[in-house]
Amino acid sequence: MATANVTKVDYYELLSVSKDADGQEIKTAYRKLAMQYHPDRNPDNPEAEAKFKECSEAYSVLSDAEKRAAYDRYGHAAFSGGGGGGGNPFQGAGGGFAGQDMGDIFGDIFGEMFNMGGSGRKGSRVQRGRDLRYDMSLEFTEAAFGVEKEITIRREEVCNDCEGSGAARGKPAATCPQCKGAGQMRFQQGFFSVARTCPRCGGTGTVITDPCKTCQGRTTVEHEHRLTVKVPAGVEEGTRIRYQGEGESGKYGGPSGDLYVVLSVKKHKFFERDGDDLHCVMPISFPQAVLGTELQIETLEGAESIKVPEGTQSGKEFRLRGKGVPHLNERGKGDLIVEVRVATPTKLNKQQRELVKQLGETMVVENAPHSRGLIDKVKDIFS
Repeated sequence: MATANVTKVDYYELLSVSKDADGQEIKTAYRKLAMQYHPDRNPDNPEAEAKFKECSEAYSVLSDAEKRAAYDRYGHAAFSGGGGGGGNPFQGAGGGFAGQDMGDIFGDIFGEMFNMGGSGRKGSRVQRGRDLRYDMSLEFTEAAFGVEKEITIRREEVCNDCEGSGAARGKPAATCPQCKGAGQMRFQQGFFSVARTCPRCGGTGTVITDPCKTCQGRTTVEHEHRLTVKVPAGVEEGTRIRYQGEGESGKYGGPSGDLYVVLSVKKHKFFERDGDDLHCVMPISFPQAVLGTELQIETLEGAESIKVPEGTQSGKEFRLRGKGVPHLNERGKGDLIVEVRVATPTKLNKQQRELVKQLGETMVVENAPHSRGLIDKVKDIFS
């Protein structure tokens, strides 16, 4: 009986990559095809399953430098015992691929796509310590000019008795009985195996059988820690100061977390802050607004004088350069903006009332409703 001659598809054509494609291009192409033809996505579809196996076979060869070199030289014959005049160094006893089994391939590719597990290496318990937050309240002037304050925080620190191992002295961790020290458990799913992190040891391959009595196996204990916080000039509400490594200690050799000092600033009785500028309102009397005056203004750094000219209107603003809040981490300061408001007296004695009345009879307010000038302007508009 004649035997049919079956020609295998070229591996590069199968994965749709060029012969000079690098490892990452081959891996990406295989991932795409594996997702497309995976049996879980194509149930009861033998053609898809066959295609999936072909792609996996192609990837197992082209992803291995030695196999790929042999394939480039001899083609499929390199894996059928007829290439190069000798035996096939890449073929296992059962005719499969001895250099890289299917479980390793799927651990690499499908572990990324479906979180099915890694490549068989042990995991690690190394954990970074938690970040901590401390809320600090500041007076208005402390935020403006900076201050140093000592604070006390409670944080988890490495246990001195077990030096962070979690095990009692002289009692090292034992091999995990569930995974036998492998750090992973393998499960068969269809025609390939999947590795998952061991739930007993967390992937380390070891377990603590005799925990430290001081930390109860937690590796850390709570301590009070004092720290001097240096608040720079110019901070404002919500500013965060980060102290790297001043958070809780890491576990099993992991780095410590950070401490974040979050600032809140109390309001000032006289000033309002807008960025690095300060605003305030200064009341003046009617005679001061009319005749002009010189005002003494308290700033954050002492008294300053402002000359108010004659005829100043209520709401007029005067700017004092450089009398505001220092710029954070920069040179210079904001400004102090003083708004003058004419205060209307609510109570007058008999003499004052008479004087104001006399003044009112002698004054004509420009553009007042009863003035002839305003009436003439209205007539001009509608004429």
